[in-house]
Amino acid sequence: MSTSLTTVAYLGAAILFILSLGGLSHPETSRRGNLYGIIGMTIAVLATVSGPQVTQQGYAWIVAAMVVGATIGLYAARTVKMTQMPELVALMHSLVGLAAALVGFATYIDPSASAAYQGAEKVIHDVEIYIGILIGLVTFSGSVIAFGKLSGKIGGKPLLLPARHWMNLAGLLTVIYFGARFIEADSAGAGMTPLIVMSVIALLFGIHMVMAIGGADMPVVVSMLNSYSGWAAAATGFMLSNDLLIVTGALVGSSGAILSYIMCRAMNRNFISVIAGGFGTGGGAAAPAAGGEAQPAGEVVSVSAQETAELLRDAKNVIIVPGYGMAVAQAQHTVQEITRHLREKGVNVRFGIHPVAGRMPGHMNVLLAEAKVPYDIVLEMDELNEDFPDTDVAIVIGANDIVNPAAQDDPASPIAGMPVLEVWKAKTSIVMKRSMASGYAGVDNPLFYKENNRMLFGDAKKMLDEVLGALKT
Repeated sequence: MSTSLTTVAYLGAAILFILSLGGLSHPETSRRGNLYGIIGMTIAVLATVSGPQVTQQGYAWIVAAMVVGATIGLYAARTVKMTQMPELVALMHSLVGLAAALVGFATYIDPSASAAYQGAEKVIHDVEIYIGILIGLVTFSGSVIAFGKLSGKIGGKPLLLPARHWMNLAGLLTVIYFGARFIEADSAGAGMTPLIVMSVIALLFGIHMVMAIGGADMPVVVSMLNSYSGWAAAATGFMLSNDLLIVTGALVGSSGAILSYIMCRAMNRNFISVIAGGFGTGGGAAAPAAGGEAQPAGEVVSVSAQETAELLRDAKNVIIVPGYGMAVAQAQHTVQEITRHLREKGVNVRFGIHPVAGRMPGHMNVLLAEAKVPYDIVLEMDELNEDFPDTDVAIVIGANDIVNPAAQDDPASPIAGMPVLEVWKAKTSIVMKRSMASGYAGVDNPLFYKENNRMLFGDAKKMLDEVLGALKT
């Protein structure tokens, strides 16, 4: 394939990637968006393999790598549960970062690649390599730690080292210093030492950055790492002079950055405070007993599955607020059956989705779509909050911080100002939890003690199965 034809193919793939992002912006068009992405990637791979930069000797290695990658991808697609998607996404981000770093090292030690640049062009090329490896390794190590936290292999409690900000500043200054040394190096051998020093610092920085971020901020971390992986891919494009990688990386990087901003706004936090870390505990501490100092007034009122079914049977308007507890219990299919049964009886059932519900952006939407919950009744928080006063029953399934009234009522609360779903304004709210433990932010929830609230304790899947059975009798 000629260079001109390759460029045309890359342009078509880039357009398809843009259409793919547009399609993925809404559940109803997400299948089409995925299809655009698949077609675009197929065109990109074929154009690259058929391009002038690939020799006949390289085809065997490329085919072997594609077979291995496709096998791993198919295995993951068939075995990874929807509840494990957050950690899978983090793991995929790590591979993008690692690929960018490896391409950077390979480009630097390749004599033919280095000989093609002289003077100012060589300086620019070296800067591209240095920054590409830096971003790639930060993405790689940070994503590995995020994978560990999301999968439970590493505790979610933030690791706050003494003088951690000064450590980060010292690391940044060291990276800049060795970057100057790297650019001044007159040979690959001389430049390898500053490159390795920077690589070690980049790996440590990625580990430290994500370890310092608490469990409550993990949705922001996922979107942030998504942005990093995009910029790493763009840096790889600059190193390889590949226009498609540059465009695609910039698309992913900028969309990830915008998503991070949306996540931060949904938590009333700024991006710097998330990076600074410290918000959220490992798994939520147990809430103190009611009646103690500074505790919400009132008592916790438990409710049975049978009583919950009676409340739903008598309701005309129901709003369901899913959270990570629904994902852990894999209760989305039972939720869908309850929803279908109630709608057949004429009950207006809708779902309220908070932007940071779950462990990654869109986590709840993905689970509900898997269970075939109709898209038109799955609404964002802003579309639904005004309807709670007219709602007969609001059911919260395994969510905590996103329905905490302290965000509005307590200026001293760590989550003060965070937009939340106002479930307490419904005639009756029912919170489904295993225990009285607080959420990932480690903040007690006054909702539990409100007069119109009921607590349905137990595994979400088991309790919802009982509710469904009671509804059908």
